[in-house]
Amino acid sequence: MTSVTLAPGLIYYPDYLDRSAQEALLLELRDITRQAPLFTPRMPRTGKPFSVRTTNCGRLGWVSDIDSYRYQPTHPETGKPWPPMPQRVLEAWAELSGYPHPPDACLVNFYEPSARMGLHQDRDEQEFDAPVVSLSLGDTALFRYGGLKRNDPTRSIKLKSGDAIVFGGPARLIFHGVDRLIAGTSDLLPQGGRLNLTLRKVEKPL
Repeated sequence: MTSVTLAPGLIYYPDYLDRSAQEALLLELRDITRQAPLFTPRMPRTGKPFSVRTTNCGRLGWVSDIDSYRYQPTHPETGKPWPPMPQRVLEAWAELSGYPHPPDACLVNFYEPSARMGLHQDRDEQEFDAPVVSLSLGDTALFRYGGLKRNDPTRSIKLKSGDAIVFGGPARLIFHGVDRLIAGTSDLLPQGGRLNLTLRKVEKPL
């Protein structure tokens, strides 16, 4: 397994999932979105919609609405519990995270070709000793990462279908985002776009 250290604690795994693993995971994600449909999160206070649509699987799911960013055990629109995480997702966490407890949440973001994600920190969790593990499917994303302050210098890397990236240790709270997708770089999703899976340990282990 090839890895590249982009910064202390920020590890990139190119081609982590081969084509057959990507296709199998996509089928599982389609089943998840049938049970827990994609919805559009909104910014707290302003109610401005995100450009991505999202859903979750696992014990907890991340949601954002006019009230707050938070984790909760049920889908905000259906009220039903989130579906369980696919086994291959749990295996990726076990292989990449170096953390002894399973993840609580797997956030699934769907990027339409024009979607983006502004610079942000993943800091709605209680447990910062656990890393964040991210898996990419579909069109290549121009991924931007910086430091612990919003105005720190940033760098960019292209994350293609099957790539993984891990934020841990000193990189756990770095600012990061997606500037844009590069259309036509993958035929995994027939209509184009990108799926990103973000695995997180939310609560401190007992």
